[in-house]
Amino acid sequence: MLMLNLSRLRVLSEVVNRGSFSAAADALAYTQSAVSQAVARLESETGAVLVVRDRRGVRPTAAGASLLEHAEAIFAQVQAAEDELAAVLGVRGGRLRVASFPSAGATLMPEAVASFRRRHPGVALTLAEGEPEEIAPRLRAGEFDLALLFRFDGVREPSVDGLRTATLLEDPMHVALPAEHPLASQPALALSDLSGEEWVQTSAASPCARHVVRSCLHAGFEPRVTFESDDYETVQGLVAAGVGVALIPRLALTRLHPGIVVRALAPSSPARRVVAATAAGQAAAPAARAMVRILTEIASAYAGRGPAAGAAGSAGSAGSAGRRRVRGWVNSCQSR
Repeated sequence: MLMLNLSRLRVLSEVVNRGSFSAAADALAYTQSAVSQAVARLESETGAVLVVRDRRGVRPTAAGASLLEHAEAIFAQVQAAEDELAAVLGVRGGRLRVASFPSAGATLMPEAVASFRRRHPGVALTLAEGEPEEIAPRLRAGEFDLALLFRFDGVREPSVDGLRTATLLEDPMHVALPAEHPLASQPALALSDLSGEEWVQTSAASPCARHVVRSCLHAGFEPRVTFESDDYETVQGLVAAGVGVALIPRLALTRLHPGIVVRALAPSSPARRVVAATAAGQAAAPAARAMVRILTEIASAYAGRGPAAGAAGSAGSAGSAGRRRVRGWVNSCQSR
């Protein structure tokens, strides 16, 4: 009696859906040799050729297509069984290892961690922080069970490739200006209005910095970047000191420097898509799925919020004093 192996069926599904053995290997975090061996073993077990290669890539034979049709139904049934079992048993024990990029770690994650611990006190929960390009390989390697990452629509982000993701929210990037900037009184700006400005941004290799440059080039100019920092509070401080303008994601504007104003871009602001990611090729653990549900609830509340209160207002005397202190610090650094 033929007994089909579920893991090898998942490999076959990835190969056909992605059109190549190498793409399936990347998605599953396998070697290409392991993918080829899994498909060959499945063909040996079924006694049928399941895929063929041609100039368009890999495609299923009639036997392969028939098998995959049943396989997708099997996958759905297995997922439903796991969901139902988790609902019956609850998430009562084990561990959940979560990682997040910094601005989500400072906003979404504290509420999520508190809510998760109230609902599932028997689960050992840990949280690590890092940039997406650092976290994603560790997620694929099994060091984390769940990670918060981000991507920009229409842009291939290697950190997210090959992971199973659930979108939590859209995080628009707003223009941060010194409170005394001539354009600060305008309710909305176009990027082209800032073509003559000096810019402050995250390090040049970061996904956000690359997207700022792409957006400015699309608006017809290349930003003149004079300062870089991967700490958005430092970026805000530099903007408040009057040394440049910046594009800052809304999640990084919940604690607003009193010396800046924040404006939306017209007709629309660039946005990054914040996602909860798990490793592909296997179902997420019940605890990870429970955390995704909590994060979705919290993200829906954040989606309706703007930057911190006072973002569009003028700075008072305290803000002016703060600007003078930061400006003096910047000037002293430039003179060294």
